[in-house]
Order: sequence, then C-alpha cells, then structure tokens
Amino acid sequence: MSIKTTLAKAVLIASILAGVSYVASWGLHLPPAADLTWKGLGVGLLAVYAALNARSLDGWLLVALMAFGALGDVLLGAAGLTVGALAFLVGHLFAITLYLHNRRPGPTRSQLALAIVLVPAVVAVAYLLPVDRAGAPGVAVYSLGLALMAATAWLSRFPRYRVGIGALMFVVSDLIIFGRGGPWPDNFAAGLAVWGLYYLGQLLICVGVVRTLKAERPPQSLRDSSPKGGASVDRRTA
Repeated sequence: MSIKTTLAKAVLIASILAGVSYVASWGLHLPPAADLTWKGLGVGLLAVYAALNARSLDGWLLVALMAFGALGDVLLGAAGLTVGALAFLVGHLFAITLYLHNRRPGPTRSQLALAIVLVPAVVAVAYLLPVDRAGAPGVAVYSLGLALMAATAWLSRFPRYRVGIGALMFVVSDLIIFGRGGPWPDNFAAGLAVWGLYYLGQLLICVGVVRTLKAERPPQSLRDSSPKGGASVDRRTA
C-alpha cells in the first residue's frame, strides 16, 4: 500500500470523525470561527480525499464539487443563506458536468421516469415550502440546480446505491431547510436530519465516485512496467 493511499484513507476517516462529531459542537457555544471551521472540516476533508485519488478530469470535477460544498457550509454561517446557496449551486454545476460526462448507457424506463419527474417535483415543493414568500422564487431557482444534480446522478454510471442515493439525501436535507419554521419545526431533530442527510449524502457521493474511478485504473504493477515515453522496448534484445 502506497503512502498516498494510506494518507487518503486517514483523511477519509478524519472526515467521518469531523462530520459525525460536528453535532456535538451545537451545545458547546463555540466562537463562530471555531464552529464554522468544525462545520467545514467534514466535507472539506472529503475534497482532500478526492484530490489524493484524482487522476483524471472526472476526479478533479469531484474535488471541485466537494470543495464548493465545504465552502457553502462555511458561507451559510459567515455570509448568510444567499451567499452560501450560491457556493452550493456552483458545486451542483460541477456535479452535473461530472454526471453528464459519465452517463449510464441504456437506462431503464423507470430510471428515466424518476429522473424526469424529480426535477419539476423538487422545484415545486421547494417553492411552496418557505414561510417567507418573497424568497420563494430564489429558492426555486437554486432548487432547479439541486434537482438537476440529483437527476443526473441517478442516470450516471456511478453506483446508484451510493452516488444516486447520496444525491437524493442532499435534496431531502435542503428541502427540510426550506421548510423549517413552516411545515416542519425548527428544532434539534430537524437540525440533526439536515446535517445527517447532507453529510452522509456527500460521503456516499464522494466514496462512490472515487471507488468507481479507481477501479478503472490499471494496477500499479502494470503502470510501473509501462515503457517511458510511449516507446515499445524489447528488453530481451536491448
């Protein structure tokens, strides 16, 4: 096992510890900077994990979408909902690009139907949820990017029970945010659902994409034995 592989596994474990333990910080009354740092560590370390495994454009698209997710986590608290949502929206655009670049050949009718229905359904529900109706159009615009991200993830070649489900968990987490103080109470349980669905969703997306891309790379022994410079060398007669 290479040092880079070992480091990547350590970073993934650190991300899980940071993501799970962040809930414990809610009752500690930490300074804002410490709270936001803890909050951003979970997905921020997923971006580092993705970077340590990136070997192609797809790998770096994953890094970008995770990095903007972590940025959104921090900006939600530091600069407000609108600025944080813009960072998440940029991350959704990177995700859509990644998933469209990895479309699943020949999806079934049920898979296509779910993806097609998902987009208008999420936008409509998101528009109806906010108590502040003045902000509803902006929520709908953001939700269009969110829904397209989930639909393209569902139709991608990445494992549906990791990446597809992870994207749907992200959607549900955001819908709970939009409905807090309205249809759903703004309490600890709602906060736990928002963070738990969001972080676990991001974790499933990141690990699912990394493992798929990693499985397609040739073994290290074959890469090490490849001739340098692309020239074919017969070592028996060299």
